[in-house]
Amino acid sequence: MTPARIGVLVMAYGTPASPGDVEAFYTDVRRGRPPSPEQLADLKRRYDAVGGVSQLNARTTEQVAGIQAALEASSAGTFVCRYGAKHADPKLEETVRDFARDGIERLVGLVLAPHYSAASIGEYVERARACARAEGIETRFVEDWHDNPVLIELLAARVRSALGTLRGTRALLLVTAHSLPLRVVAGGGGYDVRLAETAALVAEAVPTDDYEVCWQSAGRTPEPWIGPDVLDVLRRLKSEGREGVVVCPAGFVADHLEVNYDLDVEAKALADELGLGFARTSSLNADEQLCTELARLVEQESSGW
Repeated sequence: MTPARIGVLVMAYGTPASPGDVEAFYTDVRRGRPPSPEQLADLKRRYDAVGGVSQLNARTTEQVAGIQAALEASSAGTFVCRYGAKHADPKLEETVRDFARDGIERLVGLVLAPHYSAASIGEYVERARACARAEGIETRFVEDWHDNPVLIELLAARVRSALGTLRGTRALLLVTAHSLPLRVVAGGGGYDVRLAETAALVAEAVPTDDYEVCWQSAGRTPEPWIGPDVLDVLRRLKSEGREGVVVCPAGFVADHLEVNYDLDVEAKALADELGLGFARTSSLNADEQLCTELARLVEQESSGW
């Protein structure tokens, strides 16, 4: 009898597939509240600045394929990987139901983000677990890998490369992740602590002691979000006589709007205006070492059965 395969639900935030999908996507992000015309126009403007749509769908597809290939290489015929999104199609619940229709009874969930917080990765896990339970599927999850040695070395290698482009400049390393509302971070869970740990490990591996942690891509809501924001840090650094920065968006593992617009367009434009040298570390995307390590974490989690 052939052993039952184990499903691997690879999850990411999601992004509109086309410019026509932006409003529906934004409404989903806002938990069913449609954006104002001004909010929608601003988001469309940012997508237009990076080519009309984000790279995220393409990059995530490549990552899922890379993880599947790595699992096949080490455990042929054991795992089947599929993608499920938080805010776009295919929604993660639909992917769980697809697994159920195909007779999958065990499922490992993996979010393509290294830093756990209850409001981010925790929400993916809760949604996936609830849907899987309703379908009679047993679940396990890889919930946090912010200090994984392979992740740290991949980031450090990219920092070294980016620093090389600013040779001769007194460049500061800025390690960033997506900001969250201050009330969420203050409620515990350690999201900010995990980013600080990642930053310290990356700096040690580079090596450099000239680094700071800051945040980016805060939501456009009235409540305060965790900071300092990377744009505010750039302004401060100029006033302190700094010559340049390397930004390492360690909270992101693929090219998408928050990297390609918020950093490559917006932060780069401000750095140019201030006369600061600017470099951004290349995204991990479907790096073979990353996909192989994520596959190993999936196998490790599944070994509990």
